[in-house]
Amino acid sequence: MTTTLDRFVADWQQWHTERNESLRRPLGWLSLTALHWLDSTPTRFEEVPGRWHVAGTTVVRDLDGEITRLEPAEGAPGAEVEFDRGFVEVIQRTGRFGIRIHDREAPALSSFTHIPAYPPDPAWRLTGRFTPFTDERVVTTGAVVDGLEHHHRAAGVVRFRHDGAEHELVAFGDAEGPLQILFTDATSGVTTYPAARTLRAERTGNGSVVLDFTRAANLPCAFTDAATCPIAPPENRLPFAVDAGERNPRTGGAPA
Repeated sequence: MTTTLDRFVADWQQWHTERNESLRRPLGWLSLTALHWLDSTPTRFEEVPGRWHVAGTTVVRDLDGEITRLEPAEGAPGAEVEFDRGFVEVIQRTGRFGIRIHDREAPALSSFTHIPAYPPDPAWRLTGRFTPFTDERVVTTGAVVDGLEHHHRAAGVVRFRHDGAEHELVAFGDAEGPLQILFTDATSGVTTYPAARTLRAERTGNGSVVLDFTRAANLPCAFTDAATCPIAPPENRLPFAVDAGERNPRTGGAPA
């Protein structure tokens, strides 16, 4: 007979499988091989054809006299320019312009096996309560790249209890929509990636939410140095160890 634990583990295994498959996409995050910041000097990069530079708020590519101009939006997914093995992603971050190289022949793609993770334990599926902010708020965080900032629309706070104490996390998103949390804990930099993990707060009605820490997921920066991910805000640094969810892929999930 299938038990509640069996269903919980099976659902988690499906989530974990889907996470692994998403990273196996030929031009996903594991295909990133380089991040280059641009200035006003036309420059060639060995990974991609053409010369690249910034003119005002425009990124210019000169490919043997054929000019392409792009205007990436601040903080948004980049504009894409194809080349033979993949594409160049043109980005703007904190007023700086850069290009990221997505290469379907990236070594990280061929060597990837799976994301290390803690075994799923339903004890880490915690209930909490969401209280929306009464005014619009933006939380500014740093990034894994020095000098960059991320600006997050803050929807409210989630309060929950663990080991006899109440804790509070700021949730990003819309007060009526999906809620996302960037957090660190006592495992960060030990068995999990140090900058942050991300967690969805699942609404269950009447202000109640579920925090399933077994689905705490790594950001792209855990897999590639060419990402510009945010770090967790100070309000979201939990003082206890969350021995659940994805572990640090850079160390195979072992203690650093």
